[in-house]
Amino acid sequence: MERKEKILEILKEKKEISVKELSKIFNVSEMTIYRDIRELEKEGEIKRKHGAVLLNEKENSESLLVDTCPICDKPITRAYPYRITVEEYKVIEACCEHCGFLLHSKYEDKPVSAITYDFITENPISALNAWYVVGSSAVPCCSPSVIPFASKEDAERFKKGFGGEVMNFIDAYNTIVNNMNINIKSCCHPQNTTFRIDQLKKS
Repeated sequence: MERKEKILEILKEKKEISVKELSKIFNVSEMTIYRDIRELEKEGEIKRKHGAVLLNEKENSESLLVDTCPICDKPITRAYPYRITVEEYKVIEACCEHCGFLLHSKYEDKPVSAITYDFITENPISALNAWYVVGSSAVPCCSPSVIPFASKEDAERFKKGFGGEVMNFIDAYNTIVNNMNINIKSCCHPQNTTFRIDQLKKS
C-alpha cells in the first residue's frame, strides 16, 4: 500500500491528524507529506482545517463551490480564501494570494485590511505581515503561485523544496502586478490593522 493510501486509512481511524504527526509516522519530512496531501486534496479525498488533515466528506464537496473569484472567475474552493476588507465594511474574497494581490491593485488608494492563512498550519495571519514564496513549482491555484507563511524560516524551507523567491508583502505585490522601480524601506507594521497600497509604495 502506498503512502497516500495509508494516510487515508489513518484518517478513517483517527478522523483528523496533523502533517507533523504524519511525518513522524512515516519517518519522512513534512514537505514530503505535504506533497502527498496536495495530491489527495486535488483528488478531493481530504481537506485541511486549522493545521489538521481531515477526510473530505463526498456529500459536502459541492458546497465548497460557494463563489467565484472576482479576478479569474475560478470557483473559490478554499475553506479560508484570501480576504480583504475595504474601508471597514466591504469584504471581498479571492481564490488565492495571486488574485488577492491583483484585487488589492483595484483599491490602491483606499484603506484595507487583509487576511491570509499560513500554508502549513492554516492559521490566520495579517497579509501585510506574512512572508510569501512567489513562483514556486507548487501551483495550488493561479500562476505564478503566491504561497503565504507566518514565518520567514518556514518560507525559506519551502523554497528549498519547491523553488521560487521569498518576499515580503509589498515585494510580492509588486512582482504580481508588475509594478517596477518602487523603493520602500519597510512594509511590516504589526500594530496596523489597515493599510493603503499607495502609502506602502512611498519611500
